[in-house]
Amino acid sequence: MTIYHSDIVKDASKAVPDPHQDAYSKATLGFWIYLMTDCIIFATLFCTYHVLKGGTFGGPTSQDIFNLKEAFIETMILLFSTVTCGMGVLAALKNKKRAIVTWLGLTFLLGASFIALELREFHNLVVEGHSWTQSAFLSSFFTLVGTHGFHVSVGLLWLVVMMFQVGFAGVTVDTFRRLVIFSLFWHFLDLVWIFIFTFVYLMGVL
Repeated sequence: MTIYHSDIVKDASKAVPDPHQDAYSKATLGFWIYLMTDCIIFATLFCTYHVLKGGTFGGPTSQDIFNLKEAFIETMILLFSTVTCGMGVLAALKNKKRAIVTWLGLTFLLGASFIALELREFHNLVVEGHSWTQSAFLSSFFTLVGTHGFHVSVGLLWLVVMMFQVGFAGVTVDTFRRLVIFSLFWHFLDLVWIFIFTFVYLMGVL
């Protein structure tokens, strides 16, 4: 029986990847480099906020406008979405397509809920007259938290694409690689938000 190279490639593309094999190190390394650049961006925004947080110019301070209870709810939602995202990766290792889509769907709902709460917070601040133009403190706050929210929104779009890819193509080497890289991105956003909650909301109120 003759085995052609094209048949081998076709079969390999359908195989469930072994997590112990470094079959896509270049893509993973490239994404880690991207995350490092994102770390620099957020570090810059954190430093800017730290410098400008006292520049209220007679406007409201962090104690006046921050709602620690709502920020804590947002934190728990994002933390739980990280758990559901991780469960999706574990389901991919077992080649359970339906379970993957289910977990990713839950991750999307939680992420969308987080964005909805964040937008409501921004809307309430603007309605009360505390927009990003009022003071240096508010400008740095809106920029830092808004940049994180923008990343989460991009992640939600990415998540929808991943759900369609897994739903139609199943678990292949390519879809698994993309799922792992998305998981890295989502965990990174969760870590950044923990810093935001701690240094912006928690320390701002206390």
